Formats: sequence, C-alpha cells, structure tokens
Amino acid sequence: MNFQGCPGSRMMDMRRPAADGAPAAAPGSTPSQLRQWPVQLHLISPMAPYYQGADVVLTADCVAYALGGYHAEHLKGKAIAIACPKLDDGQDVYVEKIRSWFDDAKINTLTVMIMEVPCCRGLSALARRALESAARKVPVKEVVVGLDGTIRQSEWLGA
Repeated sequence: MNFQGCPGSRMMDMRRPAADGAPAAAPGSTPSQLRQWPVQLHLISPMAPYYQGADVVLTADCVAYALGGYHAEHLKGKAIAIACPKLDDGQDVYVEKIRSWFDDAKINTLTVMIMEVPCCRGLSALARRALESAARKVPVKEVVVGLDGTIRQSEWLGA
C-alpha cells in the first residue's frame, strides 16, 4: 500500500446505516460514537464525505477527557475535528478549513466545544473569523465545559 505520509492520517469513513445489525457493545462497555478518521484539524480534509451536509463538532483537545458523556451526548451522529488553540501551530489554516466547511461542505451546524480556561476561547475566535469570511452563514454554537466536567455555558453565536 502506498500512503502519502503517515498511514494514521489516511481518511476513513466509519459511518454505518442506523439499522446495520452491528453487534451490541459488550456488557459494561460504552461504544464509541466516532464515525471518521482522522480527527485532528490539521489532518482533516473539509471536503471529506462525512462533512458534507453534516452537523460538525469542533472540540478542544481536553473536552472529551473532562466531559464524561462526550461520546453519547455530543459526538453521536456528528462529524468531528479536534484542535488546541494554545498548542497548535498554523492556525490560519484552521480558519480556512472551517470556512470550507461552511461554503464547500455546506455543513448544517457547527458546535465549538471548549474548556472554561481563557486560552480555549481562541478556538471559538477561529470559528467566528471563518464565519465572517464565509459566503454561507451557518449556525454556530459554543459550549463551554468546566474543569469539573459540567457544561458551564451553551449559546448560539450566530448564523
């Protein structure tokens, strides 16, 4: 097989039809709601099939660790990308990818999930910049997660 770059960044679409007869999760385990690979914003293609017309959740890296019900309550049925506004370089690329979700992939909604720490607000700022430069106006929701794993705030930013 000839992968361009890291094999771990090869696109994989793991969506299944709702009634696919998939086996139930083993007792005591919680099934993953992840429907795609990759998930890191630098590695994704905004034109991947799982983004087309989708509800997308853009999640700060730490959110899924702090929020116990993340998969079942926030990821289920959605496409995802993750990013860290404090540690990731090249964030202008992020603005362009988010704008491409709005204009090219024609996503339905974008939910930006961040932690309550100040540096995480940068992820919401990137989404706002992308929305301002986009031709299509898509509803964007910001969800702020507390360090204790509770939802501190949830509000629509604009459409």
